[in-house]
Amino acid sequence: MRTDIFARLDREPEPPKIEVPGMTRTRLALFGGTSAFYLAIVVAVLLSTWLVTLDWKIMLFRPYQQWPELHGFLDYFVVLGQRGPTAVMVAAWLGWRSWRQHRLRPLLCLGAALLLLNVSVGAVKLGLGRLGPHYATQIGSAELFAGGDIFPSGHTANAVVTWGILAYLATTPRARRYLSALSAVVALGVGLTTVYLGTHWLSDVLLGWAAGLLVLLALPWCEPVIAVAESRILAVRDRIGERLRDRRRLVPSLPVASGGPRPGFFPPRQQGAEEPVGVAGGRRTPATRG
Repeated sequence: MRTDIFARLDREPEPPKIEVPGMTRTRLALFGGTSAFYLAIVVAVLLSTWLVTLDWKIMLFRPYQQWPELHGFLDYFVVLGQRGPTAVMVAAWLGWRSWRQHRLRPLLCLGAALLLLNVSVGAVKLGLGRLGPHYATQIGSAELFAGGDIFPSGHTANAVVTWGILAYLATTPRARRYLSALSAVVALGVGLTTVYLGTHWLSDVLLGWAAGLLVLLALPWCEPVIAVAESRILAVRDRIGERLRDRRRLVPSLPVASGGPRPGFFPPRQQGAEEPVGVAGGRRTPATRG
């Protein structure tokens, strides 16, 4: 007898009715507050304020030398913020969700979130060109416009988006709460781990948290585009499937006797027609000499 756990692994008979998150007043307020925090971090680094001084104090403190016993574990833990491995893991889970629910929305939401993340974070990284702690050249400097690409922290922003998308796509309030807490812990841990390893300034991590959160908060604005893309992709899939079924119906299926010759598709020979040359049982017509 099957239990409820195994029954939930089956494909649902029809797409479930899932409430799509909208841009509520609370979400708008969070988006505005996070945007202000994002701008404040950028300005603080541009003006080389106390935040840059704190960056240098933490860097010179060298946490990886203060607590070397954590280095081995954190080297593996920080992989949870790398885009390649995390995207594959989350895409596999959401792919199963898409199959089970007869919908492409989970995968399309992940694709839209990663696209927004790459564009927004990549543009700021290249525009500000900040060098990392290991490549810093002048103590107390913000190390901006020097050809670097670490501000904001891509590891941190990716951890926020990749794991936060699971909470965004949760179908029940309880699952959403648990997944939100889990993604927050992972994102905080990954960001602080990069500071421990000395690969990012603290301000990089703060901006990475804000950048990832902005992407998640902006996803409801992408939902209409995601819905249109889903309907068009499914329509193309249905047309291709119908064409394949039509082709199968046109192919004749003739029975073949055991050990007998396979039937051919040549037209039957008409009575009174001349026997072709070289056919078994026929006679070769002698050539006429002129």
